[in-house]
Amino acid sequence: MAKMFRAFFFKPLFFFWYSFLLRQLKTLVGFRRNSGSTQFKYQKFSSLFHHHHSSLEIADHTLVFDVENTLLRSSSLFPYFMLVAFEAGGLIRAIVLVLLYPVACLADITRKELGLKMMVMICFFGIKVDSFRVGRSVLPKFLLEDVGKEMFDALKRSEGKKVGVTNMPRIMVESFLREYLDIDVVVGRELKVFGGYFIGLMEKEKSTLHALEKVQEGKGCSDMIGITRFNKIVDHHQLFSHCKEVYAVSEAEKRSWQILSKENYPKPLIFHDGRLALRPTLSETIAMLMWLPYAIILAIIRISLALFLPYNFSTPFLVFSGLHFTTSETPKMLPNKNNGGTLYVCNHRTLLDPLYISFALKRNLIAVTYSLSRMSEILAPIKTVRLTRNRDQDARMMQELLLQGDLVVCPEGTTCREPYLLRFSPLFSEMCDHIVPVAVNSHVTMFHGTTAGGLKCLDPVFFLMNPSPVYTVNLLQHVSQSRSSGTSEKEHEARFQVANQVQNQIGSTLVFECTKLTRKDKYLILAGNEGVVKHHV
Repeated sequence: MAKMFRAFFFKPLFFFWYSFLLRQLKTLVGFRRNSGSTQFKYQKFSSLFHHHHSSLEIADHTLVFDVENTLLRSSSLFPYFMLVAFEAGGLIRAIVLVLLYPVACLADITRKELGLKMMVMICFFGIKVDSFRVGRSVLPKFLLEDVGKEMFDALKRSEGKKVGVTNMPRIMVESFLREYLDIDVVVGRELKVFGGYFIGLMEKEKSTLHALEKVQEGKGCSDMIGITRFNKIVDHHQLFSHCKEVYAVSEAEKRSWQILSKENYPKPLIFHDGRLALRPTLSETIAMLMWLPYAIILAIIRISLALFLPYNFSTPFLVFSGLHFTTSETPKMLPNKNNGGTLYVCNHRTLLDPLYISFALKRNLIAVTYSLSRMSEILAPIKTVRLTRNRDQDARMMQELLLQGDLVVCPEGTTCREPYLLRFSPLFSEMCDHIVPVAVNSHVTMFHGTTAGGLKCLDPVFFLMNPSPVYTVNLLQHVSQSRSSGTSEKEHEARFQVANQVQNQIGSTLVFECTKLTRKDKYLILAGNEGVVKHHV
């Protein structure tokens, strides 16, 4: 009986490892034959910076690099697939990816790319092609934060064509590489589509020949220099075998690479979308999923406290629940000559901006917004009024509201997560002579309380689901303006001067950079529309 058991157990195990090692040996031999035929040089990556000759060559030649094995500091692809699963597929798909990820890791050991194919199937199956915008609106932020400074410096030195090679689906990285790093050619896996939906399968062959044709098009030398990992050349041997020289990055080198600072980004990261504020590594994702049930209960409690208790009573309870709120002293206000309310002008971080200004002033305000969901209107403890985007009609409405009380307006027209201010609409400068600028800032650790492509009604809920969100309200000195009695052109110019003055005052307080970008620019980049909401949920 024991002999039969040993034969039944050890014989299949022997044949499994025999076939696995034999397959790896054949792959290695095939690669050595291909590489031997091209006779390229094989050097360490560090020699790119230590030898003057190598530095000159990389500037004149086409540079081919492995995205996930050399450009990115992290060797794990899980965070990027989790972003696709959560942002494009939803919570259930994200949970499935977490549960099956250990199986995918084991499958990757036994069979090449099997784990990668499993993650692609989980994340992309059933996703509509036309609505997939994660690769352009969500992933670039997290990919930029993972770029190694040393590899970025190598790309910056190259004056020839740059070719990025990846095992991931091309749709995940192409926008990041082309728009933020100015990569000329992206070689990645193509996803199969049926009826306008991804079916979760990748094409068998990579577009290597097509990429070589693009590299050789136009002016410049067609000789290529490759950069990859020591043990990863076999992954793209068809492309790297055409390289004149190949520089290999060791694991130790990659671990020591520095983070690319935001000041060195080739293109400023101003707009990005998605609900997740944390980098969804496996441990962070598990912690987030464990926190989620408590987060929903906590958000309900916080909303209830803000709705049913006065400011003096609700504020201590909200602080006790984990909300951090700081404010400056209220500046002295001059009396309004028109006997109306005060106009508070603030930058826009979340839909809760007017509410926190009310907390700072300890009195109810009226908030005007460009787009607000029905649910947010119902839950708002202060009066909210929608603007129509008709300039004359909105001006009359705001003047009538100022006669009823104090008014809050966000002239940016939309939220911005990064330390930038969008262009201020000058409409508010026509309302009254005394304007109070308000510098507002917020900080979250887990969920963003804003969205461009998701449901607006969930924005305040996601913000309140964070363990300890932070809000800062700085009430600045009022801005006085004199009514010009000159021509309409001078009046128009004066309105823009006031808007720019308020924008600069808020920007200098928050140390934010002022831009001329608008709501339309944001939504065209992130959602593919102009940001006009026709139906409110």
